[in-house]
Amino acid sequence: MNTNNSRTRRLAHRAGVGATAAIAIGLMSTGAAHADTFVPLPDGQKAGPGAVLTRTEESALISPSLAANGAGRTAWVSGTVTADVTGAPDDGEAGPSNGATNEKGTNNSSTHGVSRVSTGYIVGCQVDITGLGGSIGAGVDLSGPSVSGSLTVPVSAGQVTFVNVAGKDITGNGTYSVQYQDTQIEIQNCGGFAQARSYTVLEIVGNDYSKTTLYGQPFSIG
Repeated sequence: MNTNNSRTRRLAHRAGVGATAAIAIGLMSTGAAHADTFVPLPDGQKAGPGAVLTRTEESALISPSLAANGAGRTAWVSGTVTADVTGAPDDGEAGPSNGATNEKGTNNSSTHGVSRVSTGYIVGCQVDITGLGGSIGAGVDLSGPSVSGSLTVPVSAGQVTFVNVAGKDITGNGTYSVQYQDTQIEIQNCGGFAQARSYTVLEIVGNDYSKTTLYGQPFSIG
């Protein structure tokens, strides 16, 4: 009788240990599902007419939605963009005088006649943006003010959104740097997978017009 009781106690103890281990594994799995993911991204460089664009120290920290509904997530992005400009107009002209009334024109620039370097992110929901850079670069909106800090991006399945993070006007030849640190891009309304990639556009406006675009490596936002 004592032997049977002892065996029963040992079996109960083992069952309890197994249950405890299962609970611990379950908790660890839950924690892993809500963990942040750090994504280091490679440097890049692009030479264009009268300028060289360089991107360094780019990274993203991906955080899942606290609501755990799959439709929202956050990317904290950082990076440094440098433009070495040698082809800016010497007289600081904002644009060529190509208007009917001899006013300074924009020469088809998206910066309204001002030489400028601007950087941001292309965000796509349920769209593979790996090969989209070259075909949609002309659609980058550089006319709005530079933004840093926290940005909310509503993007539905099949859509691509351009998010302007920071920028700087080019007033002459020289080296211009744009740096952003832990800028929050909050993705909303995307029920499928999301991707992002950085873009940097440098437009030099003068008697001659040039545009140089540098794209980063695409990364998943979950």
